[in-house]
Amino acid sequence: MTTIHKKHSAEALKAIFEDYLFFKGYENFPDVLYKAALQIMKMKAKRIRPVLLLTACEAFGGNIEEALDTACAIETYHNFTLVHDDIIDEADIRRNEATVHKMFGINKAILTGDAMLLHAIHLLNKAPRDKHFALLTAFEKVAAEVIEGEQYDVDFEDIPEVPLDEYINMIRLKTSVLLAASLHMGAILGNASAEDRKNIYNFGEKLGLAFQIKDDYLDTFGDQKTFGKRIGGDILQNKKTYLLCLSLTKANEVQRQEIFRIFDEKEEEKKIRNMKSIYEQLDVHKDTFAIMEKFYDEALESLDALSIGREQSQRLYELAESIYKRSF
Repeated sequence: MTTIHKKHSAEALKAIFEDYLFFKGYENFPDVLYKAALQIMKMKAKRIRPVLLLTACEAFGGNIEEALDTACAIETYHNFTLVHDDIIDEADIRRNEATVHKMFGINKAILTGDAMLLHAIHLLNKAPRDKHFALLTAFEKVAAEVIEGEQYDVDFEDIPEVPLDEYINMIRLKTSVLLAASLHMGAILGNASAEDRKNIYNFGEKLGLAFQIKDDYLDTFGDQKTFGKRIGGDILQNKKTYLLCLSLTKANEVQRQEIFRIFDEKEEEKKIRNMKSIYEQLDVHKDTFAIMEKFYDEALESLDALSIGREQSQRLYELAESIYKRSF
């Protein structure tokens, strides 16, 4: 007789994870750096990556209690990258709170990030012995890829024009692969087959691409009330986005020169208005919506390919919809 495992909602898994995180997750973390690490770990967050990991584990019949250490490792690694990203970006605020380096100084923030990376490995070492090698291998791969993606993102700031395929690869490395690895590692902990691990990784990678491109789209064409930050922020920063990279691909020479001229526009509202006008002339808002829908559909195709069936994987479908079909 097949055992039917109870499937927790995303909110329930988030609550279980945060209970572990704040009561057990940072045992043996260096005392001198604990307050600085807590500065970012306690910020209000959706906990997308650990929830994906725990949901995947449950979908394949795994015990989420055995997955909490690994989920905490993934969330710790993710937040380590944010600590260092904020230093690189000279960002003083994250989620409406002071960033670690703003609160504790750059030197302590760097060391806190380093300690968080080491703590993530410490947490991984607590995983079940029979799954340890597979988890560590997956973690080593994704950790290297995320750092590579961050460097590409930094490099792109000084390049006027980024080819579209290079932009897609950058967001794949910086954003998508960590979502994919979270699902993959959850599947490992749930004893999924090699084929299912491959499909759930592909699901996460395509979902991550759709997620990031939608973020680009909402930054320019979203509703400020629901998006939660100023519309046009990417335009003001001359940030490389899918819309900008596609525009430079589609534009004629006159339009290209206008885009480069807008880069130097000092009046903020005029800059946003003029760049949006270019996007609309070139239909890139429609093309951008189409490509994010394409990636989302491909993500669902990989989810459909899992051997466990729709009932067992229902929570993964629900998570995919909640992550992608957002207005924030």
